[in-house]
Amino acid sequence: MSEGIILKALSGFYYVDDRSGAAPTACRARGRFRHAKISPLVGDRVRFTPLPDGSGAVDEILPRRNQFQRPAVANIDQMVIIASGAIPVTDPFLIDRMISLASWKGCESIVCLNKCDLNSAQSLYEIYRSAGFTTLRVSAETGEGIDELAEIIAGKVSAFTGNSGVGKSSILNALEPGFGLPVGEVSDKLGRGRHTTRHVELFRLKNGAIVADTPGFSSFDTEQMEGCRKEDLAATFREFTPYLDQCRFTGCAHVKEKGCAVLAAVKEGEIARSRHASYVRLYEEAAQRKDWEEKKRGT
Repeated sequence: MSEGIILKALSGFYYVDDRSGAAPTACRARGRFRHAKISPLVGDRVRFTPLPDGSGAVDEILPRRNQFQRPAVANIDQMVIIASGAIPVTDPFLIDRMISLASWKGCESIVCLNKCDLNSAQSLYEIYRSAGFTTLRVSAETGEGIDELAEIIAGKVSAFTGNSGVGKSSILNALEPGFGLPVGEVSDKLGRGRHTTRHVELFRLKNGAIVADTPGFSSFDTEQMEGCRKEDLAATFREFTPYLDQCRFTGCAHVKEKGCAVLAAVKEGEIARSRHASYVRLYEEAAQRKDWEEKKRGT
């Protein structure tokens, strides 16, 4: 039996890299996974049995550090959220949702602003730097900031994610010339990109980084993403932390309550209004999701 990491999952096959230098082994999962309704994920560390025909069978999924439904990956150290101030301009809400999800799952968030040769995205840069996130500007076209990004991801497992057309695959090509990942064009009329990445796949870089290139998403796609309970949401907004114990009332939702320290911080400019607006939107979604689940259970 061998151990390795799933680099790609496609059409029922799991491509496992055992670091032997050989090509990844195309494996099927044992039937017991299907019966237990467990699906191996890209990023899973697994034990597998090599078979005489060169394929393999996944026998065991080793304990996961974390797992995500969208993007469908496991064992991620940090989420690199690619955004843009140029076409397609990224809605801060998309960034905030991914940051909240990453925090809930116990991994760091890096905000990477691509196409800085076209637009510096100054507003986005200031919002996320002020909130305490590692935020950098890059250009896959000119190479600006690519070396800095390479240092940030070195030796870690990172998932590159972001709305369609922001240049995730282009950045990967810039980080590791020779990848030759397909790159889509952005529609000037619609302001959005074509989905060039159809599945999640891990790539090993020469600096020791392992990077997942994930399919781009739209605002509609994010509505299908998982999320934490509304009671846990404020803790995923790191700049809220200093104020959470200062509210007048215990159990404050930080939405519109009197005596809320978070709202006071927003008013004073200590917390970006766009960040709080995203929190309120996520809070309302979480409240609705809980109601729906309760109705499904018949309560």
